[in-house]
Amino acid sequence: MINIDFLNNEYDDSINESEKIENSIAIDILTGHIKGGSRLMEDKLCNKYNISRTPLRQILNRLAAKGFIELIPNRGAIALAFTPNYVEDCFNMRTLLYPQCVKWAIQRITDEEFSILEETFSFMEFYTATNDMSKMHKINRGFESIIYNACHNIHMEQNLLKLDFIIRYANEDIIYPHNYLTTVLEEHRAIFQAFKEKNSEAGFEAAQIHAYKSMLRRK
Repeated sequence: MINIDFLNNEYDDSINESEKIENSIAIDILTGHIKGGSRLMEDKLCNKYNISRTPLRQILNRLAAKGFIELIPNRGAIALAFTPNYVEDCFNMRTLLYPQCVKWAIQRITDEEFSILEETFSFMEFYTATNDMSKMHKINRGFESIIYNACHNIHMEQNLLKLDFIIRYANEDIIYPHNYLTTVLEEHRAIFQAFKEKNSEAGFEAAQIHAYKSMLRRK
């Protein structure tokens, strides 16, 4: 069950060490610190993260399953390249998947999940007014994660979380316009209002608008 621990500054502490290492390697690949096509040397990674080969190989297997590396016999782990075209494909896939996820979530959300979504939106309104960009990024990601969870389709949820991760770190240097937070708040308000009214078609439309505008803001 999703919760609102993402509001805490200590949120990263709730992620276990293995997940932190997995995320760190994936981020290095997305940001180009590990070049596409280069081999990930196990001994160097073991020294860097102070872990043994067995847990490292488990991490590498998960990264391979998620499409960040390729495990090649007799060569080891090879980083995959995340080209601008690939990242644009991720934007487009999210634009297609997100509206359907919202539609399903409105149809399937439980009372408990809606209560969490409602509380999160209240935090979103408050922190938008304070113009706290760092906190708002965390809250916005939490708002989306609650919706992904509420659609009750694990493959949809996992695909959207992966797409968000790629988009987030492959575009780290984006410059946001001065009205970014208020604009995104209103887009999320339309989505939240659809949840309140249990109007899945309105939610689908609001999610389409938000996903498309999110893609434009990243270009």
